[in-house]
Amino acid sequence: MNPASLYHKLNHVLALLAGLVRPLFLLVIRLYWGWQFFLTGKGKLTHLERTTDYFASLNIPLPKLNAILAASTEVVFGLLFLAGLGGRVVPLPLIGLLVVAYVTSEQPALHAFFSDPDKFLTADPFLFLFAVVIVFVFGPGKLSLDALLAKKSSSDE
Repeated sequence: MNPASLYHKLNHVLALLAGLVRPLFLLVIRLYWGWQFFLTGKGKLTHLERTTDYFASLNIPLPKLNAILAASTEVVFGLLFLAGLGGRVVPLPLIGLLVVAYVTSEQPALHAFFSDPDKFLTADPFLFLFAVVIVFVFGPGKLSLDALLAKKSSSDE
């Protein structure tokens, strides 16, 4: 058997394996990071005065209103993300929230994107951003409310 043929067969088997693991992988990402969004937002709402003071220190306009909006976005969209409902729409406000987090509270990390990527990669918003971008790109997966609703919708037709 020639090496190219062996490589193609191995690649095919690995692609099948990855396809089987993908729904579970997306489920784990959604469950973990959706819950983390929820907890972070809940923490901001629970300690609203502290969050407002922090937002004010970052010169964010209307700090209390923006603290409530950011926290509410994390709570509501975190739970939707966790459930896999609105799989490609729900990540968008979360991505926006995380971009604002980089711009307001992680400017040194943002400015070091090319010169010192480790600063960008180790900033607090990075793993949250990475998780929501994965779900945005690949969708919520077969183990999601979106998939369940799509299955139900196709069986109703």
